[in-house]
Amino acid sequence: MNPIPVPPHLDDSALPPSLPPADAGGAALAFAPPALLFDACHVGVVLRVVLFTEAVAAVAMMFGAADPLDWLLRFSLLTGGMLPATLAWLIAVCAFKGRLNRLAVSGQWLAGLALGALAGVYGCGLLALMGLLLPPAWWASGAAGALLSGLVLAGLLWRAKARTPAATAARLAELQSRIRPHFLFNTLNSAIALVRAEPAQAEAVLEDLSELFRSALADPAESVTLAQEIALARRYLDIEQVRFGQRLRVRWRLDASADTARLPPLLLQPLVENAVRHGVEPSASGAQLRICTQRRGASVVIKVTNSVPAGSGPPGHGLALANVRERLFLLHDVQAQFRTARKNGLFQVRLEIPL
Repeated sequence: MNPIPVPPHLDDSALPPSLPPADAGGAALAFAPPALLFDACHVGVVLRVVLFTEAVAAVAMMFGAADPLDWLLRFSLLTGGMLPATLAWLIAVCAFKGRLNRLAVSGQWLAGLALGALAGVYGCGLLALMGLLLPPAWWASGAAGALLSGLVLAGLLWRAKARTPAATAARLAELQSRIRPHFLFNTLNSAIALVRAEPAQAEAVLEDLSELFRSALADPAESVTLAQEIALARRYLDIEQVRFGQRLRVRWRLDASADTARLPPLLLQPLVENAVRHGVEPSASGAQLRICTQRRGASVVIKVTNSVPAGSGPPGHGLALANVRERLFLLHDVQAQFRTARKNGLFQVRLEIPL
């Protein structure tokens, strides 16, 4: 397909930033997601809580230990009750997080401390059953469980508060990327050139543009499916195909079994746009873009690869890639992987997310 002659296109340097700082503040309020105190259903959170409680137990058992061997014995015995109690607390918090997060702030803290006290009593009961804690220290165990629960809740609260502005800033940056004036004007110019010669194609271009804007301006969701992100990326590439014609060569290799994987909204499209801007745009002959998805067991691998034209200059600042990486880890924590590589004239972004 040959590109349609269109009026001169604009570049980033000819236009001011898409959103002034004054607008960004208001948008931040509009797009701020609610903080979730009991957001503990993540492998990373579970690992950190278990390591924290075990570290507390290890330090506590140093008091009164005659030697390292005695300390190791005491620590092992305490772990026999403390680890199941910690896991029981995490399971309860994860199972009832919907109800707990709907409580008032004071109610959330009281519920968390009460669950911690119950977990402490549960751990004490296990040790007593095995004859390792006689007589049982019920009150002390309940108080210790409540104290540790309060410290864990403080950590979860800090994580939730830190996540809110980070997600908001990422959302704003993504929003600004989607509505950059140069992209809007270039698309409209392409559509204008098509109105008389190819009215059906002009209509399709405007429909694709409308869908991109609808997705960018929609209320933020925690996650969307990979299939939805692929559909959005296709619309973006259909628009750019009109502009670049044969210079933009796209190859799709998609695994249908990976379509249900969850990822942050508007995550794949910026990677595709980044490949077009740094691979196709600087090259007179264009570049090839490959998008691949593959399910591997309980994970999904996503690859976006583009050829890099010779003499294209130094790489960009990587702001779009940093934005994507931050949003991916906010959703999946340690279960996600994000890698980039540049070799033999190719640049590849590789994501791995849980299915």
